[in-house]
Amino acid sequence: MMRKFGRAIVVCLAALGLAGSAQATPKVTLAIGGAGCLCYLPTVLTKQLGFFAKEGVDVNMVNFKGGSQALTAVIGGSADVVSGYFDHTVELAAKGQHMTSFVVYDRFPGLVLVVAPGETDKIKTVADLAGKTVGVSAPGSSTDLFLKYLLKKAGVDPKSASTIGVGLGGTAIAAMEQGRIDAAVMLDPAVTVLQAKYKDLRLLSDTRSQKDTEAVFGGDYPGGAFYTRASWLSKHPAEAQAMTNAVVDTLRWIHSHSAEEIMAKMPPAMVGKDKAAYLAALKNTIPMYSTDGKMDPKGAAAVLAVFTQGSKAVADAHVDVTKTYTNAFADKAAARN
Repeated sequence: MMRKFGRAIVVCLAALGLAGSAQATPKVTLAIGGAGCLCYLPTVLTKQLGFFAKEGVDVNMVNFKGGSQALTAVIGGSADVVSGYFDHTVELAAKGQHMTSFVVYDRFPGLVLVVAPGETDKIKTVADLAGKTVGVSAPGSSTDLFLKYLLKKAGVDPKSASTIGVGLGGTAIAAMEQGRIDAAVMLDPAVTVLQAKYKDLRLLSDTRSQKDTEAVFGGDYPGGAFYTRASWLSKHPAEAQAMTNAVVDTLRWIHSHSAEEIMAKMPPAMVGKDKAAYLAALKNTIPMYSTDGKMDPKGAAAVLAVFTQGSKAVADAHVDVTKTYTNAFADKAAARN
């Protein structure tokens, strides 16, 4: 009798263990290519607002200096999803590595090519960067790719300017002010901080608004998105949907609240000491954020066109850009209400 009772307890405990594991909150490691940049604000804000947890997914965010490093983490298996720029999916597709974007939070990239304060009189055009040292967030990141595209567009060999990784935010500003670089591809809030400090700051290219983005690329050009390996996405559709729901809710929250309210939710360390400059940058950036998390097919096509023009490898690969993204998750997020 006691043996039967003991076996019953074991069976019950095992059943409880299985039930507990089945109900365990799924965990996702999210690699970010520079969390302090306002281009990634929707990602950080989603965590701050508790929307990931509300959707039943435990997201562990890991910050990197640039998008290329965040991407390396996912390719290497130490992270599951990248919060980074969509254009990497196109570049990787040409190399036979299939990555899929499943929610977009930036309608345009917000990249700005800025001349160092001490070089304003010497560098007046993109072509003047030949032989100069230009800072990018990290080699191979979207900031680096943007620079090479602009150089080629200006009729200059993309390799004529040397590049060094200076990160984003304070480290990039310091590199500019210390004279270690002649120019840099930057994003807000760093650009607005420098503009407030140096009234004659020269911007050689600016993609922080729709008008300026169209001037550079000829149309919309998606920036930040969540993307991952196609194999991970096929195995974890529930996690991807939960993350998409959370981000879409954040985008709606952003567009229904003031810049002051948004700033109040961000980590103080990311806002920094100069709250006025951060707030000014945020106000400039809000129009950049998507309202629904969906990829504009024309925007994706524009990314492919830019890479086809600037990269022989991409041109020769005949990439099908429609396979680098899906709106299925964003469509389901929108259908909830």
